[in-house]
Amino acid sequence: MIRTCAVTKEFDVMYDVPLPFVNSSDVSWYWVDFHEPTEDEAKLLSDFFHFHPLAIEDCLEYVQRPKLDFYDRYLFIVLHAIEESSLEAEEVDLFVGQNFIVSFHKQSIHAVNEVWERIKSEEDVQQGPFHVMYRIIDKIVDDYFPPIYHIEDVLNELEENANDETIQEIIEKVFDIRSDLSKLRRTIVPMRDLLYRIIHSERLQRMKERQLYFHDIYDHLLKLAEMIETNREITSDIRDSYLSLNSNRMNTIMMTLTVITTIFMPLTFISSIYGMNFDYMPELHWKYGYFTVLGVMAVIAVSMFFWFKRNGWFRFHKGNDSKEKK
Repeated sequence: MIRTCAVTKEFDVMYDVPLPFVNSSDVSWYWVDFHEPTEDEAKLLSDFFHFHPLAIEDCLEYVQRPKLDFYDRYLFIVLHAIEESSLEAEEVDLFVGQNFIVSFHKQSIHAVNEVWERIKSEEDVQQGPFHVMYRIIDKIVDDYFPPIYHIEDVLNELEENANDETIQEIIEKVFDIRSDLSKLRRTIVPMRDLLYRIIHSERLQRMKERQLYFHDIYDHLLKLAEMIETNREITSDIRDSYLSLNSNRMNTIMMTLTVITTIFMPLTFISSIYGMNFDYMPELHWKYGYFTVLGVMAVIAVSMFFWFKRNGWFRFHKGNDSKEKK
């Protein structure tokens, strides 16, 4: 679908005008939006607008990083928005000239749709194509914040463990969050570099008067990058803490099993001796031999139990349980 918006010299806004009308002398500037275009509609980039083949190729194929290219009568910008559910990057391509802006995106982009609805305002109409470009970039960057705020809320819940989740469940969520943060970083950091280039480019003379606006977007991207790195450090701390706790728990379990095994070792030794099938074993003919051996085994087991307890093995187990409950 192709959406058209033409602004006359009297600043009247007209929507859905025929595409040839945008070249009328009554039009001050125009915006053509290729919204999920078909193949035939995409051909208009070449047949009607006569954009450079390399720029058109970037529109039709996914570009891995945001970029800025300069051509004779326009500049070409590749932006990356974020799909809310998957956090995958979605490409938005902009052709911006003195009296036009052409946007191209294969998916429905929330930022572009919102700016399209706001173009009716008097300020945006009078500012022209470069202001629309600023609006689109600004809205794309604003849409980066909600996913990161959501991740911070989830991390706070994991730190408190209010839902009493198991260590395995928490670690799985931590790794999922780290994966989401990696996706966001792959989108936000290149966008930050792109804004830096836009701000400091000597060829964008029309941008000088709007540098404060783009500096504001750049500051937002710096903040977003810092938030991502901070959250990644938090996930590392949570992961290391719970892995350490899990390791301590396993050590405690192994210690408990070691205590039990150690206690039963002498008992097994005694029982194995009297389990041998020899005829001449004096103790086998004692009247109270059976009860005596059981008594000796019980004394050995109890003595070893109190010896381990005195040396703090069971205090360690108790302390680890209390820490895990917290």
